[in-house]
Amino acid sequence: MPVIFEKVSPPAETKPVACNPENCAESLRAVKDALYVLSGKWKFPLIIALSEGPQRFKDIQRALGDITPKILAKELKELEMNEFVERKVVSTRPVVVTYELTTYSRTLDSVLNELKKWGQQHRGRIVAGMRKK
Repeated sequence: MPVIFEKVSPPAETKPVACNPENCAESLRAVKDALYVLSGKWKFPLIIALSEGPQRFKDIQRALGDITPKILAKELKELEMNEFVERKVVSTRPVVVTYELTTYSRTLDSVLNELKKWGQQHRGRIVAGMRKK
C-alpha cells in the first residue's frame, strides 16, 4: 500500500490549540502516547520505505541507507508490536522473511502528509534565511 502524498500548498495561518484544564491533560496524554509509539529517527522513514510493498530485511536496510542491522531489527519489532508492520515467514529453502505495512498503518497517512508539508515549509524557511545572510 503506497503512501500517497498530497500536493503541498502554501502554509495557511493556523490558530494554536486552545488548552483548558480538561482538554489539555487529554491532549497531552494523546500526544505522549503517539510520540511513545512513533518516536525515533527511523519509524517514519521505515514506514515510507515499506509503503512500496513487502520487502526483505536487507532491501529495507539498503533503502534507508545508514541504519545498522541491530537498530533496524529493533525498529521493525516495535512497529510490529504496535501493529503497523507485519512480519511474514515463508517456509522455503532458504527461509524468506518479508515485512509489510498493515491496514492499520494507513491511519498514519494524514500524519505523514502533514509532516511532509511542514518539513518542506521548514526547509524553505531555513534556506530563505540562509540566503539573507
